[in-house]
Amino acid sequence: MRNAFCQALIVLAQRRRFAFLTGDLGFMALEPLREVMGELFINAGVAEQNMVSVAAGMASEGLPAWVYSIAPFAYARPFEQIRNDVCSHRFDVKIVGNGGGYAYGSMGATHHALEDYGAMLCLPHMRAYIPAFGSDVAPIVETMADTPSPSYLRLGRDEKPDGFTLPPYSGWRSIVSGGGPVIAVIGPIAGSLISKLTAMEEQKRPSFWVVSELPLEHNPPPAAFTADVKKSGALYIVEEHSAHGGLGEALTRWLALAGGVPPRFGHFHAKGYLSGRFGSQRFHRKECGIDADTVLGVIMEGR
Repeated sequence: MRNAFCQALIVLAQRRRFAFLTGDLGFMALEPLREVMGELFINAGVAEQNMVSVAAGMASEGLPAWVYSIAPFAYARPFEQIRNDVCSHRFDVKIVGNGGGYAYGSMGATHHALEDYGAMLCLPHMRAYIPAFGSDVAPIVETMADTPSPSYLRLGRDEKPDGFTLPPYSGWRSIVSGGGPVIAVIGPIAGSLISKLTAMEEQKRPSFWVVSELPLEHNPPPAAFTADVKKSGALYIVEEHSAHGGLGEALTRWLALAGGVPPRFGHFHAKGYLSGRFGSQRFHRKECGIDADTVLGVIMEGR
């Protein structure tokens, strides 16, 4: 998704003026953007707090700014500056975190982002965008650019199966239809479920939805989704994020206020480091029970 993000900003830079700041990252990927942006492309060095404050200063003078780093260095290290310098003033600063969830694998907890969009959405005026597929990035960048408020973009690795055709981008999308329980997924982990779902008999397989924008106040569930949930009486939420502050909590709250959570409900989420060991993204998903085989096994057994 990083390459798709770079290309989307190149397109944006041809018609809009903004600054791009990187925390000494993006080598062998962001050079094309640097060539297009010239002096508005700034390597802020390993100084993320300062980078965010500089971006806030630029935005205060009417120049929107995008700041980029590995996810935990983009949202966690400069959290105070995002809170005080950006969100408190509602400045047009976009925080971009690469490698959400367990994407950085064996590099360990310092490089993982398991509470990122939950933490960001605690702040006033913040919006979060979590693309599931590489093709989502360009329309999301356009939406962010058209929304002059603090925003967080979580990038990952596109896991869409080759040959699978996606519907046009939307904050809520029905990806695979089915007559079984409803699954709502946020982030690239959605791609790992598609090939297994499409191999199932349509009448029995889950109805599969992807969510890409939070908070739900700005991206409420569509009528077709709530109708699916009501008809099936079963909803399962999957995300590579902690239970606290994630889609699971947000969607259950929304459903409760709208009339009630369905009788069958499950939430598959990141659980940290159960064994105390670090490994690949696949290893951590399996350990937390958010891998495709575990998720679909539990759902189809009706647990």
